[in-house]
Amino acid sequence: MRNVLTRRTLGRASLLLALALCLAACGAKQDVISAASAKRFTVMLDWFPNADHAPLYAAIAHGYFRAVGLDVEPIVPSETAEPLKLLAAGKVDMAISYEPEVLLARDEGLKVVSIAALVQRPLTSIIALPEAHVESVAQLAGKTVGTAGIPYQAAELRAALQNAGVSPAKVREVNVGFNLVPAMLSGKVDATLGGYWNYEAIQLRLMHKHPVVIPVNEAGVPTYDELVLVVREGEAHTDGQDLRAFLQALTRGEHAVRADPAAAAKLIVEANPSAEERLQLDSIEQTLPAAQPANASDPYGWQEPSAWATFASWMYSHGLLQHNPSAGLPPFTNEFLPGQGI
Repeated sequence: MRNVLTRRTLGRASLLLALALCLAACGAKQDVISAASAKRFTVMLDWFPNADHAPLYAAIAHGYFRAVGLDVEPIVPSETAEPLKLLAAGKVDMAISYEPEVLLARDEGLKVVSIAALVQRPLTSIIALPEAHVESVAQLAGKTVGTAGIPYQAAELRAALQNAGVSPAKVREVNVGFNLVPAMLSGKVDATLGGYWNYEAIQLRLMHKHPVVIPVNEAGVPTYDELVLVVREGEAHTDGQDLRAFLQALTRGEHAVRADPAAAAKLIVEANPSAEERLQLDSIEQTLPAAQPANASDPYGWQEPSAWATFASWMYSHGLLQHNPSAGLPPFTNEFLPGQGI
């Protein structure tokens, strides 16, 4: 999900940055945090435990959260649509979600805000097997493409096709749910949009299928943070110390994953015995670069204001959002990252 930068978009970027600084002013910077007893802190995952969550499980296993006074409990959702709704309802303290979902939730009136990015760029990709003879987006003309039925993915597909000079009318889109890999293997579709380059694409490579993989941000969609940590706006104003503590511990967890990816993969398998350790390890190793900000001086978890503004503008211009996302408080803040704030 991403695309073009206009003068109006740049203006919105400046406004979002200014508003982000306003939200940041609601808390005081405190990077050295400790507590005598651990406070229960629930985090709802976006999906079942997998390589994207490695820093969280590493921080739990190494005791980094307890060292800052938090007893962190991951919760697996029964469906992918529920984390932000349950967060807004006060059922959990934090949720892992996706930048597009945060923008959609806020457009619907949910008072949630992203405080850190777990993955700094899109994982969502166009994926095809060699027998489909799709080496580029332009070669999707006359083909059938499967998606998970998510509206913004359909918009991403249209944007990619238009960027490649292909009329969307020349491509048949079908909803295959989350059966993206089986739909390709069975020949039901020629390609899919919705699978991740760090998961489904690796699955196919481990099956020796040699997939063609085109991340959506390389196909005409603006870049965005695929996975983000989300809290209620109220807690962003009042519980700054817990949020700072959480992100400090999570940063240590990310360092542990970077130092020993194999150990991190074992933690994921312990949390999710159905996970294949080789797949998790390969996914962790390939995802690590995407977990780092483009600017090395920015902390782990950084969210780039101009990128958020551009993608929010893209969603609005494509009719995915009913309200102008540049109005009101911004959908994210970097206030609670180590070294940030006032």
